[in-house]
Amino acid sequence: MARVDRRVPLDAPRGRSGRLGRAPHPSRDRFGRFSESFARAMGTSGFLIGMTVFVTVWLTWNIAMPPELQFDPAATNFTLLTLMLSLQASYAAPLILLAQNRQDDRDRVQIEQDRQRAERNLADTEYLAREVVALRMAMTDLADEVLTRESFRQEVKALLDRLDDRDAEARPSS
Repeated sequence: MARVDRRVPLDAPRGRSGRLGRAPHPSRDRFGRFSESFARAMGTSGFLIGMTVFVTVWLTWNIAMPPELQFDPAATNFTLLTLMLSLQASYAAPLILLAQNRQDDRDRVQIEQDRQRAERNLADTEYLAREVVALRMAMTDLADEVLTRESFRQEVKALLDRLDDRDAEARPSS
């Protein structure tokens, strides 16, 4: 019968002892995808409209409500709103830059692939051009050797003339 280690809970993966035994390895790709989706969302009209509505409601509430219901009064120049917007901007800028860097990397890879494809196409085109030239040259050589009706008639006539001459030489003179 196999021995079971009772110190490790059943829901913990084998070879690791609880939460402290796990070394966190956040995926850079996962964070990169998050930054791209964040940057993509911030670049939409929906985000701008939502942000405008949020700031308008915030300002309206803190101006129109009685002082005891205001949580960011106008007397303090809306310090909390300024802090929130600054915090949002301080996180947005690096995330947008990260998303742009990832896009630049993808563009660089795509450009390299396009360049390689263009080189292959050029090599294929040059090969085909050489083949066409070789075929043309072969056809030209073949055209010189092609027997036309007229050339055939001339060849046959020349052969007949030679045969006639041979017959004439072979006949005894009388």
